[in-house]
Amino acid sequence: MSLPGVAVVAIGRNEGERLRACLDSVVGTAEVVVYVDSGSTDDSVAMAQSKGVEVVTLPKDVVFTAALARNAGWRRVLELAPHIEFIQFVDGDCAVDPAWLSTAQEFLKSHTDVAAVCGRRRERYPERSIYNLLCDQEWGSAAAGQTKACGGDVMIRAAALVAVDGYNPKLIAGEEPELCVRMRTKGWKVWRLAAEMTLHDAAMFHFSQWWKRSMRAGYTFAEGAHMHGKPPERHRVVESRRTWIWGLVIPLVAVLGAVVVSPWLLALLLLYPVQMLRVFVASAGSTRGRAARAFFMVLGKFAEVAGQLKFLRLRLSGQTARLIEYK
Repeated sequence: MSLPGVAVVAIGRNEGERLRACLDSVVGTAEVVVYVDSGSTDDSVAMAQSKGVEVVTLPKDVVFTAALARNAGWRRVLELAPHIEFIQFVDGDCAVDPAWLSTAQEFLKSHTDVAAVCGRRRERYPERSIYNLLCDQEWGSAAAGQTKACGGDVMIRAAALVAVDGYNPKLIAGEEPELCVRMRTKGWKVWRLAAEMTLHDAAMFHFSQWWKRSMRAGYTFAEGAHMHGKPPERHRVVESRRTWIWGLVIPLVAVLGAVVVSPWLLALLLLYPVQMLRVFVASAGSTRGRAARAFFMVLGKFAEVAGQLKFLRLRLSGQTARLIEYK
């Protein structure tokens, strides 16, 4: 039986069988399902239509962003069914847990001051690559309870979306936390439940994919701090500052100081193995997983600072930002 008042907006581009699993997980459960396609060249559109899903195709002459796709999706939902109260957003490479939609709906019904609720996202195949494992660790690190932000998979109250005019379509990443900033300034709350929500298929098998994904995170930190970094919000300021320190300041001081002042300043580079050890000790799980988290968390600062530099370069040059895609 479908859940009255609940809609799902799935977004994707060339997701193939991942999209099929995504739509199969919500068709028949949600009252309305809309799929927004961002220029797929596979059979995504035809496959979605064959399942009776409403399909929105973005124009080919726009800069594709997840924010643009989600906005097109929720607005189409309200055109088709203005009475919809709650909209579940899901990326096309994720399948929704059978119990999640009803769990999220009941929570929002009983907590009228909450605009958005998310749950536990898990990686479908963490054993297939170290990079998939890192994603699963990332998904599982967030604590349940009231929070400042959600990810791409989230159920949002339609009234809250309308009140803030949805996602910022100009953002190439980090559009979900930025949306949450604006909803919270309106008095809404964001909540994370200790409940299964979605299964994600990162399909990351190469170092270059992980690097691009980490670059995108750095870009997000820089843009978030630029937009909402002033008190009291100070959005992404801590993450941005940490990236600059570990990704650029320490190595520059060590290398330039060794040349200009004393070779002993190269000892500053020992901070990196010390930091890895600290993360390893503080992490939970298998030895392999803890070691991977420690190594790549520290190494990732260099990718993140590359993303921050990319943001600065584009901002100073006035160029339009494009998606940083890792698959």
